[in-house]
Amino acid sequence: MQDSVTRPKRRNSQRRVLRAVAAFEFLKGAFVILMGITALALVHKDLWLYAESLLALLHVSTDRKYAMAFLDFADNITDARLWAAAEIAFAYAALRFTEAYGLWKQRTWAEWVAFVSGFLLLPLEVRELLRGITFLRCALLIGNLAVVTFMLYVIVSNRRERQAALRSNSSLGRS
Repeated sequence: MQDSVTRPKRRNSQRRVLRAVAAFEFLKGAFVILMGITALALVHKDLWLYAESLLALLHVSTDRKYAMAFLDFADNITDARLWAAAEIAFAYAALRFTEAYGLWKQRTWAEWVAFVSGFLLLPLEVRELLRGITFLRCALLIGNLAVVTFMLYVIVSNRRERQAALRSNSSLGRS
């Protein structure tokens, strides 16, 4: 009897965390959509001028090494690269929105998508952390590890529940 009492509590807390992850994935998708729109808005524009204006707005001297590198980077961006960046952004956002929908609706495929996509980002986050430890890099790594670990827990626990249900159904069929 105790198992049937604790199962709904675990399911509700699991659902809340899944919905929090879904909301976070939705926000990531929305942010990337904005980046894609920004890339499209910059097509046929003088990016060096925009970069210089941004540095002036932030009170960064263009004599600095990093400011010059930023200006050189802006000068080398082509319209084709902006279109490619927008296409990648929209495809990535579609993946995030699909994942968010699936997690919100507690779909098994979405749990796997969240686990695999988070797991694939771990080496990149570790590499960035090795380049220099910052609060943001540590927070991203810890947050991603938490999501990957939780998704693995959800996948394993749901699989156990399905197997137990199959065993109980097959034993009922034999009786």
